[in-house]
Amino acid sequence: MPLWNGTSPTDLLGNASDTGVGRVERVLVPMLDVLILVLGVGGHSVVMVILCGRGLPRAGQFAPGSMTGTGTDILLMALSAADLVLLAMLPFHTVATALQHWPFGEAMCRLVGFLGSACTSASVFTLAALAVSRYMTVVRPARAYSLLSPRRVSVAAALLWIPACCLAAPQLIFRYVGNSQPASDDLACSAFVSHQDQLIYGVLHFVMAFLLPLVTIAVAYGGIYVFLWRGQHAGRAPQVERYQSKVTQTSAMLVLAFTLCWLPSYSLTLALLAEESSGATGTYPRYGAFTVFARFMATSSTVVNPILYVLMSQKFRQDLLRLFRRKGQRASGAVALAAT
Repeated sequence: MPLWNGTSPTDLLGNASDTGVGRVERVLVPMLDVLILVLGVGGHSVVMVILCGRGLPRAGQFAPGSMTGTGTDILLMALSAADLVLLAMLPFHTVATALQHWPFGEAMCRLVGFLGSACTSASVFTLAALAVSRYMTVVRPARAYSLLSPRRVSVAAALLWIPACCLAAPQLIFRYVGNSQPASDDLACSAFVSHQDQLIYGVLHFVMAFLLPLVTIAVAYGGIYVFLWRGQHAGRAPQVERYQSKVTQTSAMLVLAFTLCWLPSYSLTLALLAEESSGATGTYPRYGAFTVFARFMATSSTVVNPILYVLMSQKFRQDLLRLFRRKGQRASGAVALAAT
């Protein structure tokens, strides 16, 4: 399961409060979390306002210069919604890290773990759906025209939460609040009592919510790039080829960013689960500094998407400028009205 959904810093750092890393973590992690929370909520709120302002695309609609194809805006909205819910869980982890124990009770322990796991899974499933949508739009546009209507894409985006919630259900059922260490009175929010159960669930979550979606994504984008490469030699319209290539690059960068952000977390989680005597269940802070880095990368995943939209999409930059201009004009009008 994702590292920062493990909640308790002592789950991964052992008795972290007794180490230099633990003392740094109690100060540094909350500061970084506040920055990520502000940037993430602000960025995704702007993204959703812009996407809502565009309106739902019609089936098969393509706007030159836009980053969106058939129904892509809906999937991007779903990504932002999942990230916003995930960001809402961040303050609980931040407080637990700063205090070095879980102060919110068992009900919130289960709910926060469930929503964090479900949102992470829903995000990668949505990225996989985005890759398949891009493949259909680029390689099989006629079929995409008939299949990828806004209503169908909306239903698909909603249905992706069913496997995500099923995969997160053990978090809701088996999480508990107990002593972080045998000789400690500090309470920790933990996933499973049995190390074997934790190992099975961790591997299952890695395969279902990370490895298989990434394989699907790699196959889809591999097929797209082969198609575009062949198109260059077949003499297809260069403007269409450049547009499809640009949109595909933007979508692929979203996937690459997600992978790079979550790979340290999943790698560390699997490493911790591989040894029953490691920091996942024992008392040895052997991955202390890297744990802080992996957690920061995982939380950063909620911020990178809006940044990529601005950097890689000319249409999104234009929409953003128009949004700020409208706000500036409204503010100017309000000032002028107040002056009269």
